[in-house]
Amino acid sequence: MDIFNDLTAEQDRLEGILAGLAADAWVSPSGAAGWTVADVVLHLAQTEEAVTASTAGGGGLRALATPAGLTTDQLAEQMVAAERDAPGPVFERWQRARRAALTALRAADPGQPLAWVAAPLKPATLATTRLAEHWAHGLDITGPLGIGFPDTERLRHVAWLAHRSLPYAMSLSGGQPQEVFCDLTGPAGTARWQLGPPGASSVIAGPAGAFCRVAAQRLAPDASGLSATGPHGPQALRVLRTYAA
Repeated sequence: MDIFNDLTAEQDRLEGILAGLAADAWVSPSGAAGWTVADVVLHLAQTEEAVTASTAGGGGLRALATPAGLTTDQLAEQMVAAERDAPGPVFERWQRARRAALTALRAADPGQPLAWVAAPLKPATLATTRLAEHWAHGLDITGPLGIGFPDTERLRHVAWLAHRSLPYAMSLSGGQPQEVFCDLTGPAGTARWQLGPPGASSVIAGPAGAFCRVAAQRLAPDASGLSATGPHGPQALRVLRTYAA
């Protein structure tokens, strides 16, 4: 699965949804606490601009957050509050930003890590984080508005990112990284997505959509229906995430 093509497809889907929104929908509350739909799209535009800056040698979001003593969430709140605008300009800004970021990522040296949040990421991995963020915020936009947003095979990238981030997530919570095998069922209900060593004593199993929602902090682990077994499975499910603090 080509991450750049899939990122394009995920953003195209969101663009089609946003293009059809009425004016009042843009200023209605989103699923992101304290943000309207327009605020969410502004945040996506700002972070896409940060991607382009990173490919040009910038320091990424951590370079903005650390000197000010902010978490990345606090930085995002400040950035949105400072640049709120009318829906039309926000939508156009995101359209420009997402195309520029994708072009920059495609052109970047695939083996050269780019500055981002917790650690530098290679272009393909950074593109994966962008797909995960656009998908998660797509949920924030469509859910409250009652717009369909079905799971797709592109969630394979989000699941991969969540599993890849488990050592970081476990360390962040004060624990030690542990081997965890994830045995997930794809959106069609037939394919199995398996991540990690099959012989691991800790296992998370169940629907990929639920797994990705837990990782994106859009679904509580206890309400996910996922099975977490072994000495470290429950902890891994509790700390699962797709983004850095």
